[in-house]
Amino acid sequence: MLSRESIRGLSAYFRSLVHESARGDALTFARHQTFIASRLLGGALALCIFPIYLVIGGKPSFLGAFAFLWLMSPIAIAIYLSRTGRFAVAHRISAVNFAGLVTYCAWLTGGLASPLLPWLVAVPFEAGLSTDRRSVAWALAAAATGLVTLAILGASGVEPLSLTLPIPPAAFAFLGAFSAMVYAAGLVVTLQLVHRQSEYAIEASEERYRLLAENANDMITLHDRRGRVVFASQAARQLLGATAPGVLGDGLFEHVHVADRPAFLSALNRCRANDEPMSVEFRLRRGGSGDNGYYAWVEMRCRPMPRGGSAEDSAVVAVTRDISQHKEYEAQLLRARGEAEGANHAKSQFLASMSHELRTPLNAIIGFSEILEQELFGKLGEARYREYARLIHESGGHLLGVVNGILDMSKIEAGKFTIVREPFAVGSLVESCCEILRHTAETKGLRLETEVADGLPELAADKRACKQMLLNVISNAVKFTEAGGRVTVAATTEGGNMVFSVTDDGIGIAEKDLPRLGKPFVQATSSYDRSYEGAGLGLSVVRGLAQLHGGSLTLDSTLGKGTKVRILLPLETEDEPIPNPSRQASAAAA
Repeated sequence: MLSRESIRGLSAYFRSLVHESARGDALTFARHQTFIASRLLGGALALCIFPIYLVIGGKPSFLGAFAFLWLMSPIAIAIYLSRTGRFAVAHRISAVNFAGLVTYCAWLTGGLASPLLPWLVAVPFEAGLSTDRRSVAWALAAAATGLVTLAILGASGVEPLSLTLPIPPAAFAFLGAFSAMVYAAGLVVTLQLVHRQSEYAIEASEERYRLLAENANDMITLHDRRGRVVFASQAARQLLGATAPGVLGDGLFEHVHVADRPAFLSALNRCRANDEPMSVEFRLRRGGSGDNGYYAWVEMRCRPMPRGGSAEDSAVVAVTRDISQHKEYEAQLLRARGEAEGANHAKSQFLASMSHELRTPLNAIIGFSEILEQELFGKLGEARYREYARLIHESGGHLLGVVNGILDMSKIEAGKFTIVREPFAVGSLVESCCEILRHTAETKGLRLETEVADGLPELAADKRACKQMLLNVISNAVKFTEAGGRVTVAATTEGGNMVFSVTDDGIGIAEKDLPRLGKPFVQATSSYDRSYEGAGLGLSVVRGLAQLHGGSLTLDSTLGKGTKVRILLPLETEDEPIPNPSRQASAAAA
């Protein structure tokens, strides 16, 4: 008898032969292990009996020796399963091999009258352990083929060479029937072991899921086809203030707010009917009924769980969680966004009104300082007065530019900047803008060049807005380019767009500052000791005007090497209202 240690060692050896693909599931692992062990032990038993046969019967014939070698073939099938993990294929090979072996041995021992013929019945029974219908069909076909083959051989008179048995025929018949009965009993025991393994695996799986359901913070429910709860986890007490049995049936439905009950039932029905996950938010009463309870927002995510062959038999698993805090945060965010939008609108209105109020006196200051500077009504006498008048004129002009930028930006944000489209020649616009700023560029010692492509089509856009965009971008290039540099203004077409590009070899912009540019009141350098004046409104106005045309603004710059600004405006526009970029941003945020 084998000791316990030997049995454990042998079992461990058989477990080590199971393929990696079968190790994830306990039941599959047990089936593979049983198949491999039975084939290896059967082949080893045949190998052990062969010397005993030699002692009793002497030297076997070629046919007898071939039969014994065939008895050891299950070892090769076990090795195949261990290497590949293809359980169904291994069972089919084993069934065909088993049926062939029984047919061959029966032919050697009497054909249809052989006592080994009952072994053919064991072939489909053994294939049944695979739980695969095709394998059982293969086994049944193999056994039937063996039986038909024996009948044909017997009818045709084909008989093998005489096989000398070492025991009397009656004893051999008894041995064949007894061994078939023992083998069938072994199959029954194996089937019971596999069934027990299945029960253990199912119980372990149910225990794991039960522990997960009982310890989860979210309530897990199982609903039948009418939406009634047939299972509820212990989290129902925490979520509803009710025990899990109190939620069964229509208990959960009674806790749902009356106004949300259609959405609750609709989500369950659509999940089951469409066989797809669904999610719904509704209010659920917590605590007692009436004045003793209150409603909280929850989110239920349900998923179909088929039980039968039709949607009518399917159930729905739902996971419900409390989202009251999330809803409160969402409401606070909406209120904060509304307040921010209101404050932004008030700011835009204030800036628009203030800009109008400032522009009137500034025009007077600029006009009178220009009169004093040019001495239109007589000599000032002291040269210092003319210098002061010039400084007043320049400061007033600078302040008027800032006010105009604020007014344009506020109009764009408030959606009051009206675009009037008209076709115009692009080349003349580029030349006129460069002529306006050419004196400033030459004063700084810069070269201002133009590159307008030949045969450009007319652009249907707001000419005044396009001129303002170009002037802002060119003046920026002139401002941030040192003496001896070059500014190039180009116009061309690209992919159905008119492209204005302004390239300079000035101070450039750091890569980290590029995403910030184009926002109101933002410059690449925001320190108080910066070398260049400006409120940071130029590019924001350009971006806003480009977006009002359905276009865009892009910047490409390298610190210390220069900047390239591209304005893309569509050549063809649809006859529809011009979208407001600020409102688009608000809609995207919503």
